[in-house]
Amino acid sequence: MTTAIWTPSSNRVEQSNLARYISFLRSEHQFTFDSYDDLYCWSIQESDKFWPTIWDFCEIVATQSWDKVLTDKSKMLGASWFTGSKLNFAENLLRRRDDKSAIIYKREDGYLVEITYKDLYKSVAYLANSLRDINVSSGDRVVGYLPNIPETIIAMLAATSIGAVWSSCSPDFGTHGVVDRFGQIQPKILISTDGYIYNNKRISILPRLKQLSNELVELNKIIIVPHLDSAPDIQDINKSVLYSDFINDSNSEVLFQQHGFNHPLYIMYSSGTTGKPKCIVHGAGGTLLQHLKELILHTDLKKEDTIFYITTCGWMMWNWLVSSLAVGATVILYDGSPTNPKPSTLFDFIDDARISIFGTSAKFLAAMQKAGIMPKQTHDLSSLNTILSTGSPLLAEQYDYVYRDIKNDVQLSSISGGTDIISCFALGNPMLPVFRGQLQCRGLGMSVEIFNEQGQSIQGKKGELVCTRPFPSMPIYFWDDADGTKYHDAYFNKFPGVWAHGDYAELTEEEGMIIYGRSDTVLNPGGVRIGTAEIYRQVEKLSEVLESIVVGQEWQDDIRIILFIKLVNGVSLDEKLVKKIKTTIRENASPRHVPSKLIQVHDIPKTISGKIVELAVQNIIHNRPVKNLDALANPDALKYFQDLAELKES
Repeated sequence: MTTAIWTPSSNRVEQSNLARYISFLRSEHQFTFDSYDDLYCWSIQESDKFWPTIWDFCEIVATQSWDKVLTDKSKMLGASWFTGSKLNFAENLLRRRDDKSAIIYKREDGYLVEITYKDLYKSVAYLANSLRDINVSSGDRVVGYLPNIPETIIAMLAATSIGAVWSSCSPDFGTHGVVDRFGQIQPKILISTDGYIYNNKRISILPRLKQLSNELVELNKIIIVPHLDSAPDIQDINKSVLYSDFINDSNSEVLFQQHGFNHPLYIMYSSGTTGKPKCIVHGAGGTLLQHLKELILHTDLKKEDTIFYITTCGWMMWNWLVSSLAVGATVILYDGSPTNPKPSTLFDFIDDARISIFGTSAKFLAAMQKAGIMPKQTHDLSSLNTILSTGSPLLAEQYDYVYRDIKNDVQLSSISGGTDIISCFALGNPMLPVFRGQLQCRGLGMSVEIFNEQGQSIQGKKGELVCTRPFPSMPIYFWDDADGTKYHDAYFNKFPGVWAHGDYAELTEEEGMIIYGRSDTVLNPGGVRIGTAEIYRQVEKLSEVLESIVVGQEWQDDIRIILFIKLVNGVSLDEKLVKKIKTTIRENASPRHVPSKLIQVHDIPKTISGKIVELAVQNIIHNRPVKNLDALANPDALKYFQDLAELKES
C-alpha cells in the first residue's frame, strides 16, 4: 500500500461539505455510508436517486420540478435528465445580491477592481435588458472575444438570463481561429474588448474586429468594451458600438427566462489541431448540477472562500470557475502573464487577495519548480488550503515540489475531465488522503472505469478511461450534427454504448487515478503501449530540461520513440546529457521507454490553452499536413520539426 503524502485533519474532515452531505443523506433520506467508496458505488448504481439529492443539497433554484429524473439509465446515448423541470442558469449564479465581493479582478499591470454581488446583479440587468431591446432572444448565440475580465462574466450571465447561448474565445486567438469557431454557430451578437495586455505588451484587436465584422455575416451588433483605451476608435468596424453607449441603465431588474433542463447554455470547442473544431453544446441543467457537485463536494467550496483559476475564457476552466458564484464565494480573476513582473506574481496574489483555493496547471507548477521558486520561504500563504491542477498530468515530482516548497499543509488535487463534459471524471476529495502522483478519487455519479483493448474492466493496469453510465453533463448535442453521427463517433466508436474519453489511465489500488496522457498519442513500440506522461515524468524532473514532447515515428515496420527537448539557456544536448536522460528513463520507467532518438529544439508547439500538441508534431515528422495552425499559440514552433536530418537516419 502506498503511503499518503497528505492527510486531512479530523477537523477538516468534520467541517467539510462532503461530511455535511453524508449527514444530509442520513437524516433526510435514511441512506448511511461508512466510506467514500460506499458512497461512490451507490452514486453510480442508483444514479436516479443520487442526482436528486445533489439538486436538493446544492439548493438548485427552479420554477418547476421534474417529472422523471432519468428516462433510461441502462443506456448513455439518448438518456434524458430531469424532464419537465424549468430553471435558469444565470438566476442560480445571481441568487446572492448583497455587498459581499463577488469578483476581484487584477490585471498584470496592477489594475485592480472589486465588484459586489449587488453591483454584479445590476450590471447583468443593464446588459440583459439592452440585449432584449435589440431583440436578442432564447436560442440566439451571443459570443465573447474577451480577456478574463469581469465584463466577460457579466456578458455571459446577461445572455444566459435571456436563454441565449454563450460561447467565447480569448483574444489571443487569431481571426481564422475565431471564424473557425464562431463562424459555425452564426452568432447574433459579438462582445469584445479593443485589445488586451500580455507580458507588458498592449495588443490591439481592432483590426481583427473589422475583419470579423465582415466574415461573421449573421452579426447584428459588435459591442466593444474599452480596455486599452478609454475611447477606442471603432468607426471602421461595421455594426459596432461602445459598451457604455449600448447600455440602458433604466431597469435594474433581471427577467430570468425559464427553460427546460437541457436548454442549450454553452457552446464549447474541441482543440481543432486536426481540423475545424467540433462545436460541443452543453445544457444549462447538467452543467449547473455537475459544477455544483464538484465545487461544493469535491472542492469543498464554501461561501467564505476565495477561489482562483489561472485561465482564459477560451478554456472550460473559466466556465467551471464562474459557477462558483452560485455558492456565494468570491471569484478571483487574473488577466495577463502569470509570471509578470516576476515569477512569484501569482503567489503574491494569493496573499494579497487571501485566496483559499488556487487553481493552476501542471505546466505552471513545473515552471515554478524549474525557476527555483520557494513560496514557503518567501510568502505567508496562510489563507491557502487547496491547490488544484489540470491541463496535463501532474507529475509525481510536482507533488514533491508543492509539499516541499509551497506549503506542507495543503490539499493538492489534480483534476481531469475536459471540454467534452465541461467537468471532471476524477478530482479532489476533502475527506481523503493525497497519494503521490495520483488524482484522489473518481467523481460522484461518474461511472469511471479503465478498459483493456478487449473492453474488460481492469484495475492496477493501464488502459482506456471510459464512463459506462449516463451523467447529466454529457453534451446535449454537437452543432450541425442532425443525425448525431459526429457525437457518436467522438465517444462511442471504440466501445459500443460506452463513453471512451481518449485518456490513457490507471485505477490504482487506493481507488485513485493516474493519467498517462491521451490514448490517441500512446506510443506502441514493439506492440507495447506506453503513455507519453510516463516519459515526461522522468525527463522533466531533470534540471537541464525546460520542456519536452515525445511522439512515435513509423520506422522499419514498427514504431520508434522520438523525444524532442527544449533545454535551459546555455545547455546543449551533448553525449553526456543524452546518456543521463536515457539512464534516468531506463532506471525509473523501463528499457522500453527509452527513446530511439533525442533531438534538441528551440520551442515546443502548444495550443492557445497551453497544451502541447503531440499529434501535430507526429504529423509534421511524417510529412502529413497540420490542418489548423490557428489553434496553436506558437505555430512557428513546428518549423523546428520539419525535415530533420536526424529523423531520416537509422
